[in-house]
Amino acid sequence: MSVLVVGLSHRSAPVALLERAAVSGDDLAKLLHGVHDSPYVAEAAIVATCNRVEVYAVVDRFHGGVTTITELLALHTGVPLDDLSPHLYVHYEERAIQHAFAVACGLESMVVGEGQILGQIRAAFKLGQDEGTLGRELHDVLQRALRVGKRAHHETGIDKAGASLVSVGLEVAVAHLGPLDGLRALVVGAGSMSSLAAATLSRSGAGEIVIANRTFDRAERLADSLETPARAIELSALDAALAEADLVVSCTGATGLVLTAEQLAAAGVGEAGPGGEPRRRFLLDLALPHDIDPGVRALPGVALAGLDDLRTAQEAARAIGPEAVAAVQEIVAAEVTAFLGAARAAAVAPTVVALRSMAAEVVDIELARLSGRLPELDERARKEVGQTVRRVVDKLLHAPTVRVKELAAAPGGDAYADALRELFDLDPTAPVAVARADLRDGEPPATTPTVRPWASATSGAPGGDTADSEGTRS
Repeated sequence: MSVLVVGLSHRSAPVALLERAAVSGDDLAKLLHGVHDSPYVAEAAIVATCNRVEVYAVVDRFHGGVTTITELLALHTGVPLDDLSPHLYVHYEERAIQHAFAVACGLESMVVGEGQILGQIRAAFKLGQDEGTLGRELHDVLQRALRVGKRAHHETGIDKAGASLVSVGLEVAVAHLGPLDGLRALVVGAGSMSSLAAATLSRSGAGEIVIANRTFDRAERLADSLETPARAIELSALDAALAEADLVVSCTGATGLVLTAEQLAAAGVGEAGPGGEPRRRFLLDLALPHDIDPGVRALPGVALAGLDDLRTAQEAARAIGPEAVAAVQEIVAAEVTAFLGAARAAAVAPTVVALRSMAAEVVDIELARLSGRLPELDERARKEVGQTVRRVVDKLLHAPTVRVKELAAAPGGDAYADALRELFDLDPTAPVAVARADLRDGEPPATTPTVRPWASATSGAPGGDTADSEGTRS
């Protein structure tokens, strides 16, 4: 079984296609179960955000897994296969792990280093658990990805890219409105990007900031955290706030438009003022899919800027400096190496357990034979002989079992486990061997009974698909 990622994001698809491919709620759960129930997939999880849909799966066949997942994405998103396929990317095995870690660090985000992706991966993890589609392999991958993402944000300046993007947006606002001092601002949304925008507006001297959010309590907490006079409103009061605002910043997770041209016009935006000229307004749309109808640009005095108008992810990376991005890339590379090494070492554990079980059975058989031949031995002598023999066997096995774990952690290290299986005719798939090897420390407990099927077992494991280690649909 190997980890496979099939998805599309702002890097591979235009915004219009991403909007069509967005999945959420019941549709997301149906897609998740569709993938998990397919014949090539053992585990599944889906990371679905405003600018990406990625299916993470544990598969036993590369080509079968890619084809199945691609067809299911087309079916559940409603995007025709011919429209969807050219924009999909595929990562497999090591590249899939690397991609998961990079996504968690924000390296693949439109706003490089943004922190919301950690919550979105956490949501994918929880959904997989709740729906029963997550197994041990994806559990470990996603859990490790979350830890890597937290480490990157803690140790580097990668999260400063979001601040750069907001700052650029407000610079465009200043070009249209003039200085922000004393202006009335409306922030729609209370997530990390909206909070950053509100804090930046507060430091820039905005006269009043109004926070509108679906959850009023969250809007209220954000308003209370600002130094500038600020208040929270219900979404039902949004039209009145629009009529008063000079500057509107919107960044929600909605899949449809939040502000339309008709809504703004009804609120008086674009109407002529006392001097006959319309009041200047600026709208900043930091959401993907877009929150604000592009048609608002037709309203007199109104200017709109969205993510496409500000800067690409590469420009944002340059804004925070190449050092931070390089530092995160180094963290990702090191974490991938460590994760894969630990996985390879864990894979050899059943073979080591089978070897130790075989040795323990040989000791038991020979001690029983010795007891039959020397019935005159007292209990104390029997115990001492038994302990001596077991110590000898443990010492003989210690170096090779420790060494095979070390060697297995390196690429190609499974050959050493294969050699052990062949030389000693081991069966690492025996139930007791698997159960004992599944312990986190990889060592059998002292009370576990010995396993006896080794003598007639076949060596090796079933072969699998060794197709391309990575592919890209284009």
